Amino acid sequence: MVGSEGPRRSTRDWVVDSLCFVVAIFGGFLLYDDGSRDPVPSALLAFDFWTGMALCLTLWFRRRWPVQLAVIAALVSTFSDTAGAATLLLIITVAIYRPFRTTLLIFLINAASLAIYLQVRQKPESLQEVAIWAVLIYSAVAGWGLYLRSRRQLLQTLRDRADRAETVARLQAQQAQMRAREEIAREMHDVLGHRLSLLSVHAGALAYRPDATTDEVAGAAETIGASAHQALQDLREVIGVLRAPVGELPQPTFADLPVLVEDSRAAGVPVDLEFDAVGNPPDHVGRTAYRIVQEGLTNALKHAPGHPVRIQVIGAPGNGLSVEVTNPAPGKRPGAGQGLIGLSERAQLADGRLEHGRTPEGEFRLAAWLPWPA
Repeated sequence: MVGSEGPRRSTRDWVVDSLCFVVAIFGGFLLYDDGSRDPVPSALLAFDFWTGMALCLTLWFRRRWPVQLAVIAALVSTFSDTAGAATLLLIITVAIYRPFRTTLLIFLINAASLAIYLQVRQKPESLQEVAIWAVLIYSAVAGWGLYLRSRRQLLQTLRDRADRAETVARLQAQQAQMRAREEIAREMHDVLGHRLSLLSVHAGALAYRPDATTDEVAGAAETIGASAHQALQDLREVIGVLRAPVGELPQPTFADLPVLVEDSRAAGVPVDLEFDAVGNPPDHVGRTAYRIVQEGLTNALKHAPGHPVRIQVIGAPGNGLSVEVTNPAPGKRPGAGQGLIGLSERAQLADGRLEHGRTPEGEFRLAAWLPWPA
């Protein structure tokens, strides 16, 4: 409530302003001299009283125009006793709402008005005595105002820091939530996409083999049932940990790669695997390699069913881990590419790189290099 267009007064502001007004009126009556102490004309005494009361009324606007009203108070104080309490309250207001330089200027103006007051009111006290008392009172009042200003600034700073901390915490929580959602989305895509692709292959085989024998149909149905059961099991595992930290999601390991390839072969996909990795890479590197091979097999099942798939996994500590999946790419590959986007993010998180696209031979190639520290 500093500027001319400040916010409305709160209930607390109304209470404080009312108390200030009452104190100023009461102090004005106590300080008013009816002429018994100072031999001054009655007209000046009347002017003293009414201007002092008018200055008390201006206290209702002290928050909006503190400096202007303090200057007016200094002028009125050159002849008025009644304005004393209101003047002190206005000095406090300036100290609270304006910088120290402005407060010092108002202090000096009121000190100058004191010398004029002593001449106008013909006070018997010496100038030195009155000046000492006035400086002490003005200093105490201005000091109290400066203390209140510093305290308000400190509280405002603490509120701003708390607001900023709350905003930062909220943004960090939102970012963590988004990262968790992206991680869960990648897991759902990687885990279920491959299982459902195998299920689709077996179901498609039944649809295109009307001449299949009873044993073949029964075997395919058994495989479909097993794949569906495994897909539901994977789904339960992922859903079961949605409320848990992302790190607790079910994660495959590098050693599970041969099992992944065998599952695809069991679904009728001719897979040629070249596996030449010495030792086990770090967990995050091994998981990323597993997901790359899994996505490559899933895409091959979806877009090039029945065509051979070549997989190369070559690496050693200190040389890095290279993963490459190639298969024929007949026609244009449909799909939104969400799996490839997720793989790119995984590779970047592992400080690796990922490439994908058609080769000059008309094949689709998915290749990645991942760091493998020595």
